[in-house]
Amino acid sequence: MQVSVRDNNVDQALRALKKKLQREGVFREMKLKQHFEKPSEKKAREQAEAVRRARKLARKKLQREGLL
Repeated sequence: MQVSVRDNNVDQALRALKKKLQREGVFREMKLKQHFEKPSEKKAREQAEAVRRARKLARKKLQREGLL
């Protein structure tokens, strides 16, 4: 990952870097790896995430069709 600093504006480059890292999910992954997660907990978390994604997708689809 690369961010260029223009006109010695480090603050702007840092914001861009943080945004890229956030989009890639690096911060989320670091947070998850701070503590050991049991396989059963991992499976439950991933299933809950999948349900949330599916509901969000369905909600967006309904909104696009004008039903909400």
